[in-house]
Amino acid sequence: MPSFDATIEPDLVELRNAVEQANKEIGTRFDFKGSSAKVELAEKGAKERELSLLADSDFQLQQVRDVLLGRLAKRSVDVRFLDLSATPVKLGGDRLKLPVPVKSGIAADQAKKMQAAVKASKLKVQAAFQGDALRVTGAKRDDLQAAIALLRKEFADLPLGFGNFRD
Repeated sequence: MPSFDATIEPDLVELRNAVEQANKEIGTRFDFKGSSAKVELAEKGAKERELSLLADSDFQLQQVRDVLLGRLAKRSVDVRFLDLSATPVKLGGDRLKLPVPVKSGIAADQAKKMQAAVKASKLKVQAAFQGDALRVTGAKRDDLQAAIALLRKEFADLPLGFGNFRD
């Protein structure tokens, strides 16, 4: 039976390269001379990653954020993987830290919404949540392609990837 998996998984190599390039640019820019501004990528667990943006002031923190977003765009990493809604945390002195979680895997509540959308579409496919991916199976490839189009349209705010397409 034909099937595919819908996942949220960033390209970690490109993400790491973008962070390194952003740090290199921050190190060479005149407005960051003598400051402790940088971007760090930390792995909290098997699937959890977090970027830490460090700077000496709010203005510099915004500049570091802009440099990082520019580098991510050049490396073709979707910025929807980043949760930029966090507020900066004050460290010792004037230093600020902005924690930015990197989205990976589909949350259970989001998967239920996706399952409901596929079911409500009246397509002849079934959706099942497996681990951190949504598996969609159907009898015809055309139905699966319609399901992909539906998920892209309904969940445009998520950086969905579609893989493991089996015939």
